[in-house]
Amino acid sequence: MGDVTTIALLGFGEVGQALADDLRRQSGIELHVWDIAFVDPQSAPSCAARARRPFIVGGDMIGMPHVAAGGVLQAASAAEAIRDADLVISAVTAAQTVVAARTVLPALRPGAYFLDLNSSSPGMKQEAALMMAWAEARYVEAAVMSPIHPRGIGSPMLLGGPHVRDFLTVAEGLGFTGATPFSEVVGRAAATKLCRSVMIKGVEALLTESLLAARHYGVEQVVLDSLSDLLPLPDWTRTAQYMISRSLEHGTRRAEEMREAARTVEEAGVPAPMSHAIAERQDWAAEHRAALSPDLLTMLDAVIARLDTQ
Repeated sequence: MGDVTTIALLGFGEVGQALADDLRRQSGIELHVWDIAFVDPQSAPSCAARARRPFIVGGDMIGMPHVAAGGVLQAASAAEAIRDADLVISAVTAAQTVVAARTVLPALRPGAYFLDLNSSSPGMKQEAALMMAWAEARYVEAAVMSPIHPRGIGSPMLLGGPHVRDFLTVAEGLGFTGATPFSEVVGRAAATKLCRSVMIKGVEALLTESLLAARHYGVEQVVLDSLSDLLPLPDWTRTAQYMISRSLEHGTRRAEEMREAARTVEEAGVPAPMSHAIAERQDWAAEHRAALSPDLLTMLDAVIARLDTQ
C-alpha cells in the first residue's frame, strides 16, 4: 500500500461507513474520521462512529494512543482528523465538496493524497483540485459508478487527475480493486458519472410518476408489459420496484446528486430543465420513504394512500 499508513476520512454517511468498515480491517492503518454531524452526539454519524471505536491500549484519545486493530478514531475536528494523514478521503455531501477541501487546507500535509469521492460537478472538482495544488497535495477525483454496497471499497470507480498513476498503486494496496485510471484531466470522471445520473435517476423519476398514475387508473400491468416491447428487460416489474424504492429510500441524496448533474449539464452550456425536474421528483420521493416495500403494488398503494391523506 505504498507509504500510506494514516488515513483521514471526511464524511461518515453511507459511503464513509462502508469505506471505514473495509479499511479498519487492514493491519498497519490508522483511520481517523470526521463528520460535521459529530457536533451532535445523537446524530447517525456519531452513533456509527461510536460503534466502530477501537479498544484503547494506552494513552488517551487526544494523545493518539496505541490502538487495537479494527477501530476508527473519531476526531474532534476536520483539522485534527487530517493531521499527519498520508491520504485524505473526502466522502461528504456533493454540495460540501469545495467547502470540505477549503476547510482542510491549513492542516494538509504537503504530498498527501486527497481522494475526492463526492458526486459533484466537473467545475467543483476542478476548484477543489486547484486548492490541493496550492497546498502541494496530490488531488485525485473518483467517480463511484455503482451503489457502494455490497462491494464497498472494491466498487467500480473512475479515477481522474494528474496523480492517478501514482495513486493507483496505493489504491490497489488499500483494496480499491474496482478503481480504473480514466483521465489525467480533472472533471472528466465526474462528467461521466453525472451525465449517466441524468439517465438513471431520470428513469427512476419517470417510473415513479408513470406507475403511480397507472395504478390509480388500474392499468399498471399493461403499462409495464408494453415497456418490454420498446425496452426489453427480463422483468420490468422487478426493475420498477427496485428503481422506485431507490428513490424512496435515498431520494434526498439522489436529489442533491441531480442538482450537481444539472450543474454539470449547464457547465457544458446546455439548459437543464429535465435534470432540475428530476431533482424535484427525487426530493418528493424521499418524503414517502415510509411506503417502502419489496412488492411493487403494495409500495405504489402505500404512496397513493399517503397522497390521499394530504
